[in-house]
Amino acid sequence: MIMKKSAFVLGMSVLLSGTQSFAHDHHHGKPLTEVERKASEGLIDDKDVKDRALSDWDGIWQSLNPYLLNGDLDPVLEKKARQGDKTVEAWRDYYKKGYATDVEMIGIENNVMEFHVGKAVNSCHYDYAGYKILTYTSGKKGVRYLFECKDPQSNAPKFVQFSDHIIAPRQSQHFHIFMGNESQEALLKEMDNWPTYYPYNMTKDQIIEEMLHH
Repeated sequence: MIMKKSAFVLGMSVLLSGTQSFAHDHHHGKPLTEVERKASEGLIDDKDVKDRALSDWDGIWQSLNPYLLNGDLDPVLEKKARQGDKTVEAWRDYYKKGYATDVEMIGIENNVMEFHVGKAVNSCHYDYAGYKILTYTSGKKGVRYLFECKDPQSNAPKFVQFSDHIIAPRQSQHFHIFMGNESQEALLKEMDNWPTYYPYNMTKDQIIEEMLHH
């Protein structure tokens, strides 16, 4: 199913206008349980990990990459530099690799994902392919939720993985995404490039505030 950009965005705008904005929900969502809070910090008991539907990521999402490249996220990098052992420039290089993507916007609705690159839009219906629990070199864990596009006519990524520090059904507030055409196994090895997306209707200042204080 290929959806025109204007129809999709218009439909999502109507959907969002009838509810609280994502930005508002982001600050006033259901409080995290202790298990969820620990999971967000990479402390995960495998038995607590549950399947999730693509609807957990429904919405229109914007890439953080442009904000990083034009210097808007410098306050976030400066805070990280004060708290850790990396310089601002070292953090900038880290996130340049992490956030790098040409997909400026992603729309998700009814199990269809749309990827916006400039004026081009590629879409596909995605099927759930389970989750994988990863243990990082730090000893902490992360969970990736896997989805697959099986339409040979689609130019959208064949394989997609979400990581949003959430391990059971809950509406996502921001996410890292891994996209590729080789295989899920190949994507699971990717640790350096994790394009990151926030709700489309969050302003630059709201995003910076969120990253600084949450």
